[in-house]
Amino acid sequence: MGKAPIPLPVRGEIWSVNFDPSLGSEIQKLRPALVISVDSIGRLPLRIVVPVTDWKSHYNAFLWIVPIAIDSMNGLLKNCGADAFQTKSVSLMRFHRRVGRIASSQLDGVASAVALCVGTPQ
Repeated sequence: MGKAPIPLPVRGEIWSVNFDPSLGSEIQKLRPALVISVDSIGRLPLRIVVPVTDWKSHYNAFLWIVPIAIDSMNGLLKNCGADAFQTKSVSLMRFHRRVGRIASSQLDGVASAVALCVGTPQ
């Protein structure tokens, strides 16, 4: 009997994602990441994710790091921040397990932080 396939990650979910190998200052190791790609866009087995890191008080000064407080829905073990400056497309093969999901209002905040990082047309 084979292992059951893992479900596909969808927008708004937090998953454990393996970011290694990485180079330089890129996000590293197995860590939570928020799926922000729109489910109906794309044809390759990829998802756009925003890595999630432990919260540090000096992040309050950075508009591109969005706080995510622990709650029963997101499955995080401590207060964290979604680092929109480290947004990247990753292969589905990097996804390990679903951790939880965030509220749509939080997802909107992360999407706005990504837009801040890439500059949106006015």
